[in-house]
This record gives sequence, structure tokens and C-alpha cells, in this order.
Amino acid sequence: MTTTTLAVLVPLLPFLGAVAGLLLGRTAPGFVRPLAVLPTLAAAAFAVAVAVRQGGGAGDATAPLDASTRLTPTGSVPIDLALHIDGFAALVAVLVGVVASCVQIYSTGYLRGDARYPSYAALVSLFTSAMLLVVYSGDLMVLLVGWEIMGICSYFLVGHYWETPEARAASLKAFLVTKLGDVPFLIGLFALASAAGTFRITGILKTVADGQLGHPTLIALLLLAGVAGKSAQFPLHTWLPDAMAGPTPVSALIHAATMVAAGIYFVARLLPVFAASAAALVVLAALAAVTMVGSALAALAQDDIKRVLAYSTIGQLGYMSGALAVGDRGAAVFHLVSHGAFKALLFLGAGVVIHAAGTNSLATMSRMRGLPRRIPDAYWTMTVALLALAAIPPFAGFFSKESVLVAAEHTALGTSGTAPGAAGWTVLVAGLLTAVLTAAYATRLWLLAFRGHGAEAPDHGRQPLSMNAVLWVLALPSLALGLTVGHLPGWFDGHSLAPNLTTSVLGTGAALIGGLITYGCWRHTTALAARTPMGAVAAHPDAEPALAEREAMEAHTRMYGPATAAAPDPADPGRLLLGPLHRHAAAGFHLDALYDRLFVRPVLAAARLVRFLDREVVDTYVRGAGAGASGLGAAVRRAQTGNAQTYLSALLAGSVVLAIAAVLIAAGA
Repeated sequence: MTTTTLAVLVPLLPFLGAVAGLLLGRTAPGFVRPLAVLPTLAAAAFAVAVAVRQGGGAGDATAPLDASTRLTPTGSVPIDLALHIDGFAALVAVLVGVVASCVQIYSTGYLRGDARYPSYAALVSLFTSAMLLVVYSGDLMVLLVGWEIMGICSYFLVGHYWETPEARAASLKAFLVTKLGDVPFLIGLFALASAAGTFRITGILKTVADGQLGHPTLIALLLLAGVAGKSAQFPLHTWLPDAMAGPTPVSALIHAATMVAAGIYFVARLLPVFAASAAALVVLAALAAVTMVGSALAALAQDDIKRVLAYSTIGQLGYMSGALAVGDRGAAVFHLVSHGAFKALLFLGAGVVIHAAGTNSLATMSRMRGLPRRIPDAYWTMTVALLALAAIPPFAGFFSKESVLVAAEHTALGTSGTAPGAAGWTVLVAGLLTAVLTAAYATRLWLLAFRGHGAEAPDHGRQPLSMNAVLWVLALPSLALGLTVGHLPGWFDGHSLAPNLTTSVLGTGAALIGGLITYGCWRHTTALAARTPMGAVAAHPDAEPALAEREAMEAHTRMYGPATAAAPDPADPGRLLLGPLHRHAAAGFHLDALYDRLFVRPVLAAARLVRFLDREVVDTYVRGAGAGASGLGAAVRRAQTGNAQTYLSALLAGSVVLAIAAVLIAAGA
């Protein structure tokens, strides 16, 4: 089988699995789980085969795989069904396939009693297929198809628990906010294709290399709007924390390998377009810096374990954006792959924790004793993942985050001429500050979840093997991926990704400082936990994993109010660390409230005005016209007596009147 055929099958198999799952979901439910798992596993295996055959792509002199067929003539710029697979595209496809396979296997246990599992599994397969289409596509219009399908799938999957108001609101918010970014994104795509004369990525990159791309700053900024929406970057990041109202496996898929990764991948794929404008790179660096620091502060104040991880994702995506802003797509994609492994592990582990504890509240978990004994698999694997997130050597996150800091350092010191020095300094300073905060909220999560004091944690029984097994599968790359850094440059443009002494000392020192300070605050405040009970937030002890999560979310809302409200926990070390900033950080610095005042309320007011004008003004004229016609009809109806003599008399009288009028007119003439 040729490499091209294998590459075509990679996105095609999950798509066929999704179609078959939807068709057979009710008539043959026994086939639903095999149709969910096997096509995705096969796609992952084929993605690995493509990666092996491609080698390191252009980085080690292996030419990228390019294949195309004319999809449709458009009269101006044709659209091709094209493949363009180089080293980092091959690796990202492997990441997507492996994480999606783990999510599908995990879901067979997590949603084993869910009546809507067939549609859920089909949508996950379609989601996976769409992301793989984005990764392998060599034509921007075909890429856009996968881009938009992911948006639709996220709407349905985030709203899986549609009975709850949180899920309904979150799915609608995710759809609308990402679509808000997609409008300028689409305009930017058309402007880019118009300037290059093609939608093919290779043709666009050739145009940029020849210096013939017009208005690069405008095009880059339009495209960045879509990237900010899809990859949850400031200021369009507010949908991602609310999307935690969906099932935990969906959160893992969105945060680790699809949706949010698509925007970063798009910029990496078309980095020369953005590098053609120094202003665009500076803007991207500034947005990345705000995203990194702001999201890390917000993560430090969240009580919902999944919202902590959601804000963490936003911050880690900020690191990737920062690497792109300094012109190093190798560092960005390396961190994308590394982050995908340990963040999928964190979310899937969080699902086990929520089921075991019966709550998603860290404040409540901190008042439980013995949770690690109930879930040893999740405890050890999440510990590995949190160490990777905090960038502690030798875990994967250390090497990938260091590659970002090294790239920023080179740009800041002027040894890399790709981006302005201002972009380098911005990313470097923000990255080091975020390293402190990341270690702080990772340490806080671990301490509150696994080092609680108080009553014994409830015994919900052991989780299904399908849930625990995938945790260890994902723990391997979280632990060991960074150790392969010496063999990875061929996959990433041939540039070295090894850490250097300066950034290693600064980054690791920042992480240790953040972790140790948080531990000290926890030791100082933990005595308050025994004197301040947080209430009965735990879900029913016999609930299945998905039901336990849903009940936990509902109980958390009843106890503490909306998701943006912080649990009033004086034993939370985050309160001591943030001080008066805690209230604002817990609410995401009130960006939702700001957007509500600036956009939502004016739009609703305009809608009410339009409704008033439609009902009271336009409808008045319509009703008036109808009433006039009705009155005229009533008057005419009265003349219809059915008496032939009356009709003849009226006809004669009319004829006489016409005759007299004719005579008078003739006499006057």
C-alpha cells in the first residue's frame, strides 16, 4: 500500500466509523463500541506508518508528501483535494490518532450506561476525522471544511448533558465565540488566496518566499482572529473553561489533540505568512503573553478541577503561540505534541478522580482522606502528568517548554533574525513568570486532590479497566517523550530543540519556586480545613462515572453558585497566594461580564427594538391593509343581495349616468 493511500485512509476511517455508528446505533447497538474504537485505532496505526515512511520530513532531506486532485473549478482560484505531509504534520497526526483512540476506549467505560452513547461515539469519530483532515490537508478550503466540522462537533459534544443549563449555555457559547473568530478568518483566507492565486499551501508559501504577498499584516491579523477563537487565546478564550460542562473524555479530546490544537497547527503550517509581517509577530507575542499570565492566575483560583485544567490549557497554548511569535514552529509543535500527551492524561485522570470522590470541587476533595488509595492508577499517572505540566526535568514538559524559552531567548538577544527582539523579550519574560504560576497551580491541584484531611473518601469501587489502562498508555510519552529530544530535530525543520543552561536554570528554578511557595502556603492554611466544612457536595456513591460527573457539576452549582464563583474555602492556598486578586482571578478577570455589557446586552437590546418595530409598526401597517381590504369586501358583500331586479336597476342606473356623462363631455368639447 502506497504512503498516499495510507494517508488518505487516516482521516477516512474515523469518518466511515462515524457514519456507520450513526446508522447502526439503534438497530445494532452491539456494533457501536467496535465501530467507535476500531476505526480510530486503525487510523492511529496508519498515521504511525505514514510517519515512519516519511521519516523526518524536510528536516532530514526527505521531501514532503504532496498529492492532489482537482476537486472543483471555481472560475478563478481552483480548489484541490490535496495532501501535504511533512515531518511535523506526520507527528501531529500520530498525536491525534493516539489521543482519540485513548478517548474512545476510555469512553466505553466512562459512558457505559449512557443512552446517548452511540451518537456521542459517532461525533467523537467525526471530530477526529475533521482534525486529521486539517493536519493532512494541502488546500486551505479543504482545511476549512475540517476546521468548521470541528466547531459543529464541539457544539454537540459539549452539550451532551443537554438537560443541564450549564451544558446548553456552554455549547452555545463555544459555537458563537469560535464563529466570531471564524468570520475574519474566512476573509483572511480569501485575501490570502487572492494574493497568491491559489488555495494550495505550497503555492502560498512559494508566493511568500518570492516576496509577492501583498498586505501581509492585514492578512495575518485576520487569520489570527480565527486562531484566537479556535485555540482559545485572549481575547476569545472565554468559551474554553465553560466547555468543561461536557463529558470529561470530550474535554480531553478538545484540549489535547483537536479543536484548540488546530489554530496552533494552522499558524505553524503557514508561519512564513505571519513572519512576513513583523507587526503581526509582535501582536501575536503580546497576545500570547497576556494569555499565558492571565490564564495561569485564573487557574490558581479555580475550585472545579476541570476548570483548573482548562485554564492550564489556555496558558500552554499561549506558550505555543509565543514560540510561533518568535518564528520557531519546531518548538511550538514539539510543545503541542508533548502537551497533548500529558493534558489528555490529566483530563482522563480527572474523570477518575471525580468519579471516586463524587465531586469536582477541590475544596471538598481537600477534606477527604485516602483518595490515592482508592485510585492508585489515577494518582500515580496524574502525578507524572502534573510534573510534566510544571516542566520538572526529566519529564516531557520540561524539554518542550524549554525549547520555547530557548527560542524566545535567541530572538530577544538578536541571534535569530526571524522575529523582532521585542517579541522575544515579551515571550521570554511572560514564559518565565508563567512557569512560576504553572508550578503553583499544579502543586495546589495535587495537594488539594490527593493530600486531603478529614473523613475517608467514599468507596465507589474500582473504575473499569478501559479507564485505567489508557492512563498508563498516556503516561509513557508524558514521562519519556522529552528524552527523545536528540532525535526529534529532523521532524522539526532540522533545528535543535535541546535546552540550554540559562533557560534550564531559570525555568526549573521558577517552577521549583512556584511549587515550594504553594506547598508552604498549603501547610499554613491546611489546619483551617478541619474547622471549615464545605458542605455535602459529593454525588451519589453508586453513580456511574458519567452520571457522577453530571451530578457533581449540578451539586457544585447549587452549593457555590455559577462556575465562575469561587468556593469560600479559607484553607485554599490559592487565596493566600493571590490575596485580593483571588476574587477577580476566579471570575476570569470578569471578561465575560465585560463582554456581556459591551456586546450581549446591546445585541439583546437591538433585538428587542427590532421585535418592537416589527410587531408594533410593521405589523400595524400590515394589519391596516388587511382591515381595509376586509372592510371593502364587507361593503361589496352587502350589494350582493341575490335579487335580479336590483341588479338590473343598478345596471340601468349606471348606464344612464354614463350616458349623461358622455353627453356632457361631448357638449363641453
